[in-house]
Amino acid sequence: MISASTLQRLLAFRRERDWEQFHTFKNLAISVSLEAAELLEHVQWTPEADVESVVSSRREEICNEIADIAIYLTYMAHDLGLDMDDCVRKKLALNEAKYPVDKSRGRSDKYDRFE
Repeated sequence: MISASTLQRLLAFRRERDWEQFHTFKNLAISVSLEAAELLEHVQWTPEADVESVVSSRREEICNEIADIAIYLTYMAHDLGLDMDDCVRKKLALNEAKYPVDKSRGRSDKYDRFE
């Protein structure tokens, strides 16, 4: 998660440029989606066997895309008055209940749809 000092730097960066006016929930949500798509572009059309090599060679670019996503999510959570760590902990608890280890371990399909 983003530290308090990094959050303050992000908020100052945005405020100094008067960008709060553009950072509506809708625009930030769109931006998260667009940045996630840019992250995917690094491995688009890459055969699965080559993904590790591509990720290794583009590590810095991938880091930048992940940072863009994190920045937009941080602005969104801040503006909505949400604590991202709290959101993640609550969602993790929901996922732990929804996907019990004994029914989900080692499976990518949803346990209630097993054949």
